[in-house]
Amino acid sequence: MKRAIIYMAVVTVAIGMLFTVKTKAAAITGNGAPNGAHYNLNIIGVSKDKTAFMDSGIGHRIFVPLSGKIKINLLPGADFAVLDANGTDGNGATFSLPNPDPDNDGVTSYTVWARALGKPGGKSVTTPCAYLDGVEYCSTSNVVLVRDKGKSSFTNVTSQLLYVYIDLDGDGVEERYPLFDSALQDYFWSYDNNGLKLAQFRFYQN
Repeated sequence: MKRAIIYMAVVTVAIGMLFTVKTKAAAITGNGAPNGAHYNLNIIGVSKDKTAFMDSGIGHRIFVPLSGKIKINLLPGADFAVLDANGTDGNGATFSLPNPDPDNDGVTSYTVWARALGKPGGKSVTTPCAYLDGVEYCSTSNVVLVRDKGKSSFTNVTSQLLYVYIDLDGDGVEERYPLFDSALQDYFWSYDNNGLKLAQFRFYQN
């Protein structure tokens, strides 16, 4: 049976106006990212599908189609790890990461920063999604990366990437659900690529 799908309006919004997500202040470097140890994840757009075995959990990269939408399935784990790097085989990729906000109090245990690299002109949209009773819900907030000419700088995308903002109870008011909240199941990032060769995400522990 096919899963029913509910598409929420996919827009980038100023989440801080509705919800407060607190992150620890850190010194910023010349590329816009914090200074300090981090986990680096590269999402690489390719024109040809990959055929090699990529379920070894080794590496910090995920391959996705240069054009089109795929799922990056998310699993809770003690550490950050790419479990399936091939997002071009029709089954999506798989990424493991710690629960960012177990208490849903708006205080995350780590922050996420992102930038677009590669040939100018590409764009990607990353949207957190999840299921409930076979129905797909996607957040009204997302991460839009555009590769313009010149230097590319990091932007803090913690609130857009680690939470799903939806009106689950239908009362006209959005609720905030952190990744792996028990209210929803089977969390994933919907990655919609339009020619972006490289999206770089950095995860910094608070």
